[in-house]
Amino acid sequence: MIRNILEMTRTGTFWPQISPNKAGSGWWNVITIFIAFLVGIPIFTVAANIFVPSGDVWQHLASTVLPDYIKNSIWLMLGVGSGVFLLGVGTAWLVTMCRFPGSRWFNWILILPMAVPAYLMAYTYTDFLAYTGPVQSMLRDLTGWGLGDYWFPNVRSIGGAIVMMSFVFFPYVYLLTRAAFLEQSSSLLEASRSLGATPFQSFYKIALPLARPSIAAGMALALMETLNDFGTVDYFGVQTFTTGIYRTWFGLGERAAAAQLAGFLMIFILFLILLERWSRNKMNLKQGGTGRYKRLYVYNLKGWKAWASTFFCLIPVMVGFLIPTAILTDMMIANFDAAVDSRFFQYSLNTILVAILAGLFALTVALVMAYGVRLSPNPLTKMSTRIGSMGYAIPGSVIAVGILIPFGWLDNTVDSWLRSTFGISSGLILSGTIFALIFAYVVRFLAVAFNTVEASLGKITPNMDEAAEGMGYSFGKILGKIHIPMMSGSLFAAIMLVIVDVIKELPATIIVRPFNFDTLAVQVYRLASDERLAESSGAALAIILVGLLPVFILSKSIAKTRKHEGED
Repeated sequence: MIRNILEMTRTGTFWPQISPNKAGSGWWNVITIFIAFLVGIPIFTVAANIFVPSGDVWQHLASTVLPDYIKNSIWLMLGVGSGVFLLGVGTAWLVTMCRFPGSRWFNWILILPMAVPAYLMAYTYTDFLAYTGPVQSMLRDLTGWGLGDYWFPNVRSIGGAIVMMSFVFFPYVYLLTRAAFLEQSSSLLEASRSLGATPFQSFYKIALPLARPSIAAGMALALMETLNDFGTVDYFGVQTFTTGIYRTWFGLGERAAAAQLAGFLMIFILFLILLERWSRNKMNLKQGGTGRYKRLYVYNLKGWKAWASTFFCLIPVMVGFLIPTAILTDMMIANFDAAVDSRFFQYSLNTILVAILAGLFALTVALVMAYGVRLSPNPLTKMSTRIGSMGYAIPGSVIAVGILIPFGWLDNTVDSWLRSTFGISSGLILSGTIFALIFAYVVRFLAVAFNTVEASLGKITPNMDEAAEGMGYSFGKILGKIHIPMMSGSLFAAIMLVIVDVIKELPATIIVRPFNFDTLAVQVYRLASDERLAESSGAALAIILVGLLPVFILSKSIAKTRKHEGED
């Protein structure tokens, strides 16, 4: 999704204005709206269950744990928001506007932490910073201190969760802010320099205000991921809405109360969605009148400032990627037989299976929806596709609740009818199979595929469609023989991004997965929760290695941006 927003930030996305009054386009319109409705079922379900009576359970939750959920969620948003702002904006300014040792490498190295899920950061650093871990052991060896002689911060706390998430999610802000800095007029910065402004004054008074919409959009995306996190907060014992939904559903067996917690969480998400939409509109408005600017003036840093900048950019890369990857690699080598056993291969096959199926379904749905809007760009179709593709902003736990409630009701209804009519039981047709899991993935990550297809399809001019229609091509043939071949690169990127996101997804997987069907993410969560991190190192490292794929795609986008802007 970041790649698509980066593209829209630089070039904008405009739908080709094809006349909707064409024979056959109405069917695409109906199909698009129908698919968008199906994908929006989890959201509608959660909204419909907000006011369903849940007895004394909701009163109990409201009087005991709900205040903690709200308080901790707010603290996480404030802490992670501050962290990603500092790391994302600071590194974006340095690599874009300054030259120092390693600045060219940091352009793409700074997005490496995106390959590491937050829950893997939590597991590895808990072991790394524990009393028996290498850091405290080395500290005691150097100082001669013993137990109780010194204070060491407790990583398994809300403060530790904030630090872990900040180092993982800051690339959201970095990418969008860097794109905004590249779009700014160098004339303004040179004018401030000629008036005697220091680099910091130019940054604070000119560049930062102009980049504010992009910064807000990046922070909104980072905070959405923060509210979606389950593994980190659960492992650290921080009570949030995601852990509350899981415990209410599985611990108490109260679906209505879990849906109401999910609805409460949606209030936070709605605020972030509105912030992201407002920021995107602001970006488009500012972008509309910028035109082309000459090459940006860069500051050549020297001495301690240059090395301080290198150190500042190196910290998030080391903390967010190099150290956890090195720890997991060392664990896997030392415990290879336990880390890479028969279960590892079975869980890998399960993960690959659901990831590929979800990627194919998401890409197919995205193509139909994007093409439907292209043929009939009316408000109803556009609104339907926006609702259908907003699952990326919805936490996986909320989507899981919104899927299991209607699927469970349908399974029970069919089973009751078959029992009363034929005396047989159908069991769990939907909610007990991987169908529900794949559906959850499609809802969750459809926006990743849709935005990629939308941006790519928007670059194909209407003249090509009109020429194909003149040759007697139907809408389906135009899509299959012209559009898809032209978009093949973007379609491949879209399906691969969905596959990577599915492999890393934990909240939706752990709630919706069928009985005795585990993925790599679930295996890592289970073993790490049992303090068997060494055994989970193989699966954890596999997740990180697969997560490097979108990093590679994003690095190519950054390389194109540099070439487009004419940087040295």
